[in-house]
Amino acid sequence: MISDDFEGEVYDTSLDNFNTFEEYLTFHVTKEDLYYLEDMELARQLKELGYHAKTEIMSREQFESKKKAIEDAKNNRNKEKGKRLAHIEVADSDKLNRCTFLKALAEREEQVLNGRLLSIIFIRHETKKTEVSGYIDYSHRLKNEDFKLYFSGKKKLLPKTTDLSYYNWKTNKCSTNDSPNFKVDSSNGEKGLWFRNKRDRKVINVDPSQKPDENVKRVEIESPDYKQIVIYDYYTRRQY
Repeated sequence: MISDDFEGEVYDTSLDNFNTFEEYLTFHVTKEDLYYLEDMELARQLKELGYHAKTEIMSREQFESKKKAIEDAKNNRNKEKGKRLAHIEVADSDKLNRCTFLKALAEREEQVLNGRLLSIIFIRHETKKTEVSGYIDYSHRLKNEDFKLYFSGKKKLLPKTTDLSYYNWKTNKCSTNDSPNFKVDSSNGEKGLWFRNKRDRKVINVDPSQKPDENVKRVEIESPDYKQIVIYDYYTRRQY
């Protein structure tokens, strides 16, 4: 059965073709099943119990929970589509036009808000007093903050202790947190941090020595305002 760790957090359209749990089960019944069983209801019951299933079969409770999550996600997505893009609303765009990092964020804003793209941003920032680094779920921050302040240059985007990861090089303060889009796996020893996407459970390995997965594009951004910036663009896979 599908793990409950992700239940209610998988926001996709994979169940759009099924109005009921029975339709979902019927989809997984094969001609071979009907040939031997000669009874659709019996075949559905066996699928529900996980017998002769080539893929993981959700329980009725999981199905209904995921259908509700998908419907809620659609409603939220529709609200986001009606939302004006923050980088367009910036009155003074001089900072945006000069900064390669802000341009990169602006180019991704619409796709991220619409759920077509997820981006993890690694930032390392140093001042005379301190140095911080961390990984940011762009979608999570974008939907919960006023990014006009960033795009206008009034505020600098920096890692927080509430982001996917945070590290203060002076105090050694370190924290990791799951976001609505990613679960953090920090138990990989020398392999460092991994981020598991909650939509398709694919692992995003941010180790620079490893070749990125075909779904991930690693982009390094040069900016005089930061010591290091790397953006990991992730195009999600949909699955049943």
